[in-house]
Amino acid sequence: MSKKRTNTSFQEFIQVVRRLRKECPWDREQTHQSIRHSLIEETYEVIEAIDQNDFPELKRELGDLLLHIVLHAVMAEEQHSFTLDDVIDSISEKMIRRHPHIFGSTMVEDSQEVKRNWENIKLSEGRTSVIDGVPKEMPALLRALRIQEKASKVGFDWKKKRDVWKKVEEEIKELSRAERSKNEAHIEEEFGDLLFALVNYSRFIGVIPEFALHRSIKKFTKRFQHIEEELHRRGKRIGNVSLKEMDRIWDAKKRLKD
Repeated sequence: MSKKRTNTSFQEFIQVVRRLRKECPWDREQTHQSIRHSLIEETYEVIEAIDQNDFPELKRELGDLLLHIVLHAVMAEEQHSFTLDDVIDSISEKMIRRHPHIFGSTMVEDSQEVKRNWENIKLSEGRTSVIDGVPKEMPALLRALRIQEKASKVGFDWKKKRDVWKKVEEEIKELSRAERSKNEAHIEEEFGDLLFALVNYSRFIGVIPEFALHRSIKKFTKRFQHIEEELHRRGKRIGNVSLKEMDRIWDAKKRLKD
């Protein structure tokens, strides 16, 4: 599709959204707050399409996500807060400003230097902390990862992977001691420290912990549902059989390398 055609289609789409806001009772009633959860849901659906390498679905889900972006901008336009043009101008200006090695005369050696420059530029824009800007509503594992990544970019990080694992082992021991104290707040704190240390280790082995946990959940779900299906095939109910029998079915499924 040509650039001219893309521009025309985008402008037509904006007019569709504006008309919906004027003529559709449901769309007219919506606010930034009322559809905020849907924005998060659509983002996860985009991620799921990416994970499944499903490009037809990715095309559809990106459209749904674009709808929310335009809808929020149109609502802001109605309130005289900002326009969609302001949104586009703002992100264009930011990308140019934060890529001086592309749009300016700055020289960089590799992607790591690009990341360091990015964080330094953000600080020069008025942020008071390197770890500012990580949304509090992000899933905790992803938020921990992003905060650790930001700290790492300015040199606050472990040097060797084995030292990171030693920290994990240390946190396991501290959790065990906390359990013996039977102090619920202390146990929760130490469990959180252990998770944080594991996220740190995930960076050193190239794993995104949120995605790793999703994969494990998916695997567990598949195997557990297999137990239910197999017991049903045998004429049994899952609540009325022994753990030993369920384990045998689980292990058989596991050997199939699902």
